[in-house]
Amino acid sequence: MPNVKYHLPLQFFANLSLKVCMRNALLNCLVVLTALVFGASQTLHAATNQAALNKQYPKQDLSLLNAKVVEFLQTQTVGYPGKVTVQAGAIDPNLKLAQCQDVQVFLPSGSRPWGKTSVGIRCSTPSAWTIYAQATVNVVAQYLVAALPLAQGRVVTAEDLLFQTGDLTQLPAGIFTDVAQAQGRIVNISMSAGTVLRQEMLKVSPVVQQGQTVMITSSGKGFRVSAEGKAMAKANEGQVVQVKVASGQVVSGIARQGGQVEVVF
Repeated sequence: MPNVKYHLPLQFFANLSLKVCMRNALLNCLVVLTALVFGASQTLHAATNQAALNKQYPKQDLSLLNAKVVEFLQTQTVGYPGKVTVQAGAIDPNLKLAQCQDVQVFLPSGSRPWGKTSVGIRCSTPSAWTIYAQATVNVVAQYLVAALPLAQGRVVTAEDLLFQTGDLTQLPAGIFTDVAQAQGRIVNISMSAGTVLRQEMLKVSPVVQQGQTVMITSSGKGFRVSAEGKAMAKANEGQVVQVKVASGQVVSGIARQGGQVEVVF
């Protein structure tokens, strides 16, 4: 078979390449345009849904939530000494919360209505949401300090105590707010005048000493009997102590001030 060579003009290849490029460019344009149209459709759909949601559920008034927080904490602090003030922190104004028909305020685990704290705010209907807000509880009241230097082992008297006024939430835990709480205790560590008194600084003084003669009072329905006995151990106020009576019998009772032991049947 004869060897035939075909010679195609260069212009033919150039035109063919141009057509292929134009077709690919058109396809690329179509892909980009489709993506843009799809994205715009999704955005419009989301915006339409949000608008419908806003129309269905009006936006929550955040100032009402602040008022609920204050009201809740004021209820939680009933019975605190002195003057209690509550301040609710600002809630993020950018939050999009549906108006709630029944706002519930609660203390998260680990929080308490004291000093700087965190408060939870929950809604279950018509749209469920939960947020957390900051608040501050201040308690301005009297507390006890040492009126003069107190040496270790000293039994505290009323003259050793002095009241000062301040925010209790800024003080260490375990302070005293009543003279009766500290009076009669024993100084555990020496301290200077003006020291804020705390529980660990003053140990409870036993109301009954080991070997002390005590008065046992037994009471029941329609009777009351008293007898003397000897305490077999020391005991603080309210603790159980064993007492041996004259007959040798050992009875148990509750230690009270003044060498008294109560036995209730």
